[in-house]
Amino acid sequence: MVIRSFEGTTPDVHESARVDESAVVIGDVTVEAEASVWPNVTLRGDSGAIVLREGANVQDNAVCHEGCEIGPGATVGHTAIVHAATVGGRAMVGMGATVLDGAHVGEESLVAAGSVVTEDMDVPPAVLVAGTPAEVHKEVPNSPWTHAGEHYVELAKRHDRSSECID
Repeated sequence: MVIRSFEGTTPDVHESARVDESAVVIGDVTVEAEASVWPNVTLRGDSGAIVLREGANVQDNAVCHEGCEIGPGATVGHTAIVHAATVGGRAMVGMGATVLDGAHVGEESLVAAGSVVTEDMDVPPAVLVAGTPAEVHKEVPNSPWTHAGEHYVELAKRHDRSSECID
């Protein structure tokens, strides 16, 4: 893994967090307890702090840049981009989705795969947004997808117990 300081600020990764060895974590980045950062993720905190709260996960090939907060138990799916935005607790940003500057994804909300949450959009709690630009499609109280973070906490532990590099 690449964990690199930027202008004197070094990432802070909790000892129980899992950061894949192919991930790149730069600058003002905090990865809290049991959070996970998967293969080829980039967390680049050179223009604002990035915080992954407890149990959050950022999946393969995703990018977080500038001031981002990924809430407790939240999921940022494969190849998603979160740029200067906030993702609430137990929310999910689907595969290939983009969340732009100033946007806020409410707690337990779902951003459908491939959607674009535009600048400064405020996604209410427990709704599904989809499209380009994203629009609220329906309420999703108690969606099983809000438990994805719990799955990734356990999956990270399994990887820690069984992973080894073979050159």
